[in-house]
Amino acid sequence: MTLPNGLSIVGEINPNVQSVAFGFFVRVGSRDETDEVSGVSHFLEHMVFKGTENYTPMDVNRIFDEVGAKYNASTSEEVTLFYAAVLPEYLPQTFELVSSILYPSLRTDDFDMEKNVILEEIGMYEDMPAFSAYEKLMQTHFAGHPLSRSILGTVESITALTADQMRDYHKSNYLSGNITLAIAGNIDWSTVVELAEKHCAHWPSGMTDRPTQEAIPAGGLAVLTKGSSIQEHVAQMTPAPTSQSDMRFAADILSVIVGDDANSRLYWELIEPGHAEAAELSYNEYDGSGAYMTFLTCHPDDVEKNMAVMARIFEEVNKNGVTSEELEQAKNKVASRIVLRSERPMGRLSSLGSNWVYRKEYRSVEDDLNTLQSLTLDDIDALLKAYPLGHTTTVAIGPRESLILNS
Repeated sequence: MTLPNGLSIVGEINPNVQSVAFGFFVRVGSRDETDEVSGVSHFLEHMVFKGTENYTPMDVNRIFDEVGAKYNASTSEEVTLFYAAVLPEYLPQTFELVSSILYPSLRTDDFDMEKNVILEEIGMYEDMPAFSAYEKLMQTHFAGHPLSRSILGTVESITALTADQMRDYHKSNYLSGNITLAIAGNIDWSTVVELAEKHCAHWPSGMTDRPTQEAIPAGGLAVLTKGSSIQEHVAQMTPAPTSQSDMRFAADILSVIVGDDANSRLYWELIEPGHAEAAELSYNEYDGSGAYMTFLTCHPDDVEKNMAVMARIFEEVNKNGVTSEELEQAKNKVASRIVLRSERPMGRLSSLGSNWVYRKEYRSVEDDLNTLQSLTLDDIDALLKAYPLGHTTTVAIGPRESLILNS
């Protein structure tokens, strides 16, 4: 349902569980920023917990602790999520708290103090080669596209950011039409509606427009030398189905067959023999774009050899597809993950919110399982014809100063 101000509400009631989880999915992330305020979405996520006129930061922490809530927040390229999981009897006060802090005071003193925390976080992540490889990969693969923007921002952009800029950003983007309330667990639907109407109906209405043109990556190779790193970390991307495409289900299965962290083609050829510490393929879906992402971690001397193995595997899959045995095994693996995750309200929350944010669609566990079981080898072949595996963009971080890629 949708409140008059535009807030979307999607829920899944399950009286057989003993908890309830809810989250506010705000359709705003780093792709919605400008260069001048790069990193503001993530910074704002931190500031939400600094309180409101009615709740001090200490109040926020105290109330969460008093009810035993599991709570947190996250920021991605496209969504900022604030969530909590509690026992049903503590939902009213927890809901009131979370819905209140979404519109924080944004006091200048708090802003200045938290800015130092953000700058330290940027420095911490810059020391993590895997994270740096992902950041550089997104910047390179999506160059010229909004998805290229860093979630954390840069030292320069955060240092220059002002509290007034954050207030303007919050006012422009934290609109009811940009927010989805998702809830799952042991709760009555009437209670959900009552809580939303009581605590969210006064939120400002409106919705921002997000350009969702599909990215056309130029590709290329970037090598960042980091002498302190013992291993080489190589990340690659190539186009894949968008979050709105029906091919996304096949892409997810294909990534499991080719690059899951256990019993995949990459696992058996690179991990099990000990040639690499990590060799994985994942499918990343975005609003209007998508990407296969591969990640390799190995000894610097083995990079070209291992990348040649990966390229050969991709070529074989593009040419011959996958086997029926691989497809069935992957279906079983994904089905188990879907079902096991669904047995906890927190496990259902992400699926409920994401499906509504990206597609205005409610999908039950049964819907996902039925779609999964309906996938055929022809679906995989059609996917590979439209979006073949490859290495359009490559980023390497480690002691190496250069790499030689086979085209």
